[in-house]
Amino acid sequence: MNISELLKNCDKTELSFEILPPLRGNSIETIYSTLDPLMEFKPRYINVTYHREEVTYKELKGGLLKPIVQKRRSGTVGITAAIKHKYNTEVVPHIICGGFTKHETEEALIDFSFLGINNLLIVRGDPLKTEVQFSAKSGGHRYAVDLIEQITNMNKGVFLDDTIEQCFPTDFCMGIAGYPEKHIESPNENQDMDILKQKIDAGAKYIVTQMFFDNSKYFDFVNRCRKAGITAPIVPGLKPVSLKSHAAILPKIFHIDIPDNLAKEIGRCKDNSEVRKLGIEWTKSQSKELKRAGVPCIHYYTMGKADNIYNIVKDVF
Repeated sequence: MNISELLKNCDKTELSFEILPPLRGNSIETIYSTLDPLMEFKPRYINVTYHREEVTYKELKGGLLKPIVQKRRSGTVGITAAIKHKYNTEVVPHIICGGFTKHETEEALIDFSFLGINNLLIVRGDPLKTEVQFSAKSGGHRYAVDLIEQITNMNKGVFLDDTIEQCFPTDFCMGIAGYPEKHIESPNENQDMDILKQKIDAGAKYIVTQMFFDNSKYFDFVNRCRKAGITAPIVPGLKPVSLKSHAAILPKIFHIDIPDNLAKEIGRCKDNSEVRKLGIEWTKSQSKELKRAGVPCIHYYTMGKADNIYNIVKDVF
């Protein structure tokens, strides 16, 4: 199933979920326990995030620090295949630039193609915590648009090894991330939109937005995309607040605004259980308005939790 065609031709608002691979050492059952209750709502697809390596430091004798490079969440290829097999639903893995060479990326894409996984979400990925700005691995892509061009070439039967006499083209459909409140590294909204348009022109077919808590941000973003000549489906991404600390953490990590009335309501909550209830009701209200507006799909960021998303979706869908 081609996700972009599904989004263009759907006659009602669909829904999708995004999950995190489990931390290293945990069982895939942690994924199933998140998805099992949500599958009741028949999501059209499941997104699986891809996480690059992280650098931690181990203290040695004498106070010296030894850097340890490892992936804390791995297994996206295996998890994607397992979910597709268990639930017989479409699964969309994230493909990132960070931490991969072009050849390593091609190998992963060949595996996905062999597994019949032909829908992808393309993102550059975040810089390492030790980096001031994103740095590509030697032989890798610095920008998401370059990764999109590599995959577009594979769809034309053009692989990195130009000595191959016959290459069967892949059939990948690519989605990309969009930022209603602007990507942090873009100097302004106009340049941010220019970069988004470059990705669409390079072969991306649909857009999934960063989380937002004010629907007017999404509607304005869609209008700006249309004025820029972007006709691709634009899926709103939602995440309910669940902790009092989210009022400070989410703007810092994701570079988004918390609306004043939501921030005040979080401040009035006595504990996290009240915040969780508030988050459910707020996201329900967002979802219902978006659904009335006829959005093609609503994408929920689960962050490994199912109960609050379940309570939202059961009242909206």
